[in-house]
Amino acid sequence: MTVTDRPATYREVFAEPTFRTLFVARTLAISANSLQIFALSVLVYTSTGSPLLSALAFGAGFLPQFAGGLLLGSLTDRLPARPLIVAGYAVEAALAATLCLADLPVVVNLLLVAAVACFTPVFSGAASKVIAERLTGDAYVLGRSLTSMSSSAAQLLGLAGGGVAVATLGARPALMVAAVCHLLAAAAVRIGLPADHGGLPADRCGAGSKTGGAVRDSWTGAISMLTDRTIRRLLLAQWLPSAFVAGSEALLVAYAARRGFAPGAGAILMAAPAVGMLIGNFAVGRLLRPSVRERLSAPLIILLGAPLITLLAPLPLPLVTVVLVLAGTGFAYGLGLQREFLEAAPADRLGQLFALLSTGLMALQGVGPLVFGALAELTSPATAIAAAGMATSLVALPVHLRRRVA
Repeated sequence: MTVTDRPATYREVFAEPTFRTLFVARTLAISANSLQIFALSVLVYTSTGSPLLSALAFGAGFLPQFAGGLLLGSLTDRLPARPLIVAGYAVEAALAATLCLADLPVVVNLLLVAAVACFTPVFSGAASKVIAERLTGDAYVLGRSLTSMSSSAAQLLGLAGGGVAVATLGARPALMVAAVCHLLAAAAVRIGLPADHGGLPADRCGAGSKTGGAVRDSWTGAISMLTDRTIRRLLLAQWLPSAFVAGSEALLVAYAARRGFAPGAGAILMAAPAVGMLIGNFAVGRLLRPSVRERLSAPLIILLGAPLITLLAPLPLPLVTVVLVLAGTGFAYGLGLQREFLEAAPADRLGQLFALLSTGLMALQGVGPLVFGALAELTSPATAIAAAGMATSLVALPVHLRRRVA
């Protein structure tokens, strides 16, 4: 085993204080976001009785990130990282507090959520850039693994905490809990992150002012990266499977109801892929050498999609749960793409590339449920889930062929 092929350890990753700070802050923020989404959905539904408005409350923060990432992404490289990240968490805290304290019309609440979401790729891109600058080699890949695992755990914790908070405190007070968590995340970054990250690059600022500022610079940078064949291929390899699987996950409640499973089964099925993601990221990130991870990217994409096809059969609930956990382990395929992705990133647009990655993930994860939801209306939830699994598996082909060429 060569030095460069030696897998990093969690001890090495957590030994970096900057990573520790951002890891804790991100975990707090994701938990708060999940809690906020749940509480706002409950608040909207109880006040309007409209399933449509409740669904819009659930998804209002996703699609606006597409516009934010494309038009504001260059800010991640133009502004210092620490104040940018702190401002992001502080704004999200202010949003949650406003939703709690101000009795605004539902439409206004949704517009506020959408407006803040436009800036989310900027804040998350800045944090990802700092991690990429601090962690090198396989430590960076393992850091991404830890980030993915913490995201899954934080989402589960936020949803569970949201259920408890809404049941015990009510929907509005639960939103204040989310605000406090965001403030704690902002404080952690302000105290724990050094101030020497991401100074203003003079050449980029000068170029930005000549070409119309941050919006035009962001648009120009996004186009230049999307027209780069290597970057575009790696972005699509990370975007498409997530979008297809999101489409299948959005149908699990309907699938459980159509199969006649007991009440609450839908929640169990929705949690299963996240459990699988935790297992897969730990096993692939910690136990396999970097070269093995990269060779397994395509097979893991197949593992992510192929098990979903079996839901065409009338499997019992325990077996369906196992199938979804197994499929979730396939999310670890992304770890095998991280080294090449980081090497392909333009040095002067590293933060913007991470913002673009986040933008595509959020936008397409919003589109996936629409596409496969429409297919389910025409066929059945099981058929649409199987189609999503097939589409996911097909992405493995270009990933495999490209690796053979490389």
